[in-house]
Amino acid sequence: MAVDKDLLQLDLYGLLGVGEKASEKEVKKAYRQKALTCHPDKNPDNPRAAEVFHQLSQALAVLTDAAARAAYDKVRKAKKQAAERTQKLDEKRKKVKLDLEAREREAQARDNEEEEIRITRTLEQEIIRLREEGSRQLEEQQRLIREQIQLERQQHIQGSQVGSGAEGKITPKLKLKWKCRKEDETGGGYSKEVLLRILQKYGDVLNLLISSRKAGSAVVEFATVKAAEMAVKNEVGLTDNPLKISWLEGQPRSNPSNVLSGSSGQPRTSQVRRI
Repeated sequence: MAVDKDLLQLDLYGLLGVGEKASEKEVKKAYRQKALTCHPDKNPDNPRAAEVFHQLSQALAVLTDAAARAAYDKVRKAKKQAAERTQKLDEKRKKVKLDLEAREREAQARDNEEEEIRITRTLEQEIIRLREEGSRQLEEQQRLIREQIQLERQQHIQGSQVGSGAEGKITPKLKLKWKCRKEDETGGGYSKEVLLRILQKYGDVLNLLISSRKAGSAVVEFATVKAAEMAVKNEVGLTDNPLKISWLEGQPRSNPSNVLSGSSGQPRTSQVRRI
């Protein structure tokens, strides 16, 4: 993705609200928190929301890429050191040795300028590389934010439907759970494609939302109650990481029991092996 050169004048750490020693995980967490509050979809009346969200996205791109972050830190450190040198100038000493110090400062300034040009060029090269390669991490974080907003909207719609008493119009929805650590990039073996492959054998799936807040959690919406009932009764998921399936809404009154897949109380007829 393109990273503006004007961004180099900003304090990227301050923009995200993290320290210079913040880990990549802390940077991503701070980005999600900031981005959620200023996302254009949540701030339609704020004309600067899109600009701030764009700056946050670019800050994430630089600070989660090791080479780009190192180059940025060098530029930042050089500017900080230059400011400190200027601040510490002794006025009395400068008057006494004005000529000598002027020459020294000029020489030092040239050296500093050359060094800053060099490290700035390095950072610009990293920015170009980021633009050419694309920022996979940024795209992933933005995808998670979009899914989280979509999930919140879906939950709001579901709550409105329940409150209006429109029970007969509610499509069957099931809650899926499985073991998964937050840092597990494989999602415990359950990607959206894997879950769809497991569930679509019972019938049409209208929606499938994997929670970005809680690892190992998802909601599936079936087109028919029959398909949902079959999934609850028969599906166990992956053999080495079973699914737990329960009703979220739309359960038929004639069948009040929730059957959790992966339990030891009843044998299952369907098994899916990880590919």
